[in-house]
Amino acid sequence: MLRIGVIGLGNMGTSHADVLARGEVEGGVLAAVCDARPERLEWAREQYGDQVKGFGDAEQMMASGEIDGVVIATPHYDHPPLAIRAFAHGLHVLIEKPAGVYTKQVREMNEAAASAGTVFAIMYNQRTNPLYRKLRDLVESGELGEIRRTNWIITDWYRPQSYYDSGSWRATWEGEGGGVLINQCPHQLDLWHWTTLLKPKRMRAFCRFGKYRNIEVEDEVTAYVEYENGGTGVFIATTAEAPGTNRFEVTGTRGKIVIEDGKMSFWRLRVSEPEFNASYRGLFGKPECWKVEIPVEPGSGPQHKGILQNWTDAVLKGTPLLAPGEDGIHGLMLSNAMLLSTWTDDWVEMPIDEDRFHVELMARIDESRQRRTQGAKA
Repeated sequence: MLRIGVIGLGNMGTSHADVLARGEVEGGVLAAVCDARPERLEWAREQYGDQVKGFGDAEQMMASGEIDGVVIATPHYDHPPLAIRAFAHGLHVLIEKPAGVYTKQVREMNEAAASAGTVFAIMYNQRTNPLYRKLRDLVESGELGEIRRTNWIITDWYRPQSYYDSGSWRATWEGEGGGVLINQCPHQLDLWHWTTLLKPKRMRAFCRFGKYRNIEVEDEVTAYVEYENGGTGVFIATTAEAPGTNRFEVTGTRGKIVIEDGKMSFWRLRVSEPEFNASYRGLFGKPECWKVEIPVEPGSGPQHKGILQNWTDAVLKGTPLLAPGEDGIHGLMLSNAMLLSTWTDDWVEMPIDEDRFHVELMARIDESRQRRTQGAKA
């Protein structure tokens, strides 16, 4: 059995603890929980019984000998430092998304994971979704040919002002480290990279901060990326559009795939576009195209429980990880690039200047603190 400790009993941490306590992860057992709030520990004792140890300090739990691995479900900034401490104790680690707030911090975490040699995973539960697994399969197998363009419009993250007003830490540079990119879109940014297998070369983005809501971070983003293979991509997101859209379009030399409304459609060319172009001699012809509805397993997959099971199996059986923790840096690199491009009003080469991003982020945290101090004095 893998004895698991959960750090952070917020919404996601509690959900993971419940799944483990109910015995829904084969080979995994909830052995301990950790939270700085005494009332949450008391709740856990009443919910899970005395056999699940409660800790108010993460270091004490890690050093207790009661656990073999940890699930980290704390605020974003805490993910890397807690993971690094866990690795130092020889523990296996599963972190919630995002991997962190800035890639410099996450890179240090990845290096610590490599040195520890334990199993490191990230809660990219959308990788269990049959739609995106099928898309990755079609790209890997060459069905789409060479990818020329990607376009993801993900604007169905509607959040009213009351959502942001529910906690002073929400939508702040110091509390969350960003807005729609870091809080709502980590899964899409990961899937954008994971399904297309493309390497971004440079990014130009336009983020708008507090455009529609009284917040200091981004609530609208439009980004343009150029890939190493010459292809291009667009990513659009906001939390202020209703009803909103979730449409992912990937175009290659052999056709186009669209994922929308839980379905996948493939406009498949009978011959590739370059082949048709080289042989056609008319004026307005185009390749013959067949629209195919791609059969995909029903449902959204095992989601969070699936990642918990996969991580447990990786520890106990050596099963390959579906979402290696080191992969968390890729989606974060995209969101960091979008912010840095906006802050500098310029193109950003990939990989980004991590020191520059950190300096810019810290400057905004300082500005936020000064505004709050001035507001309190007023």
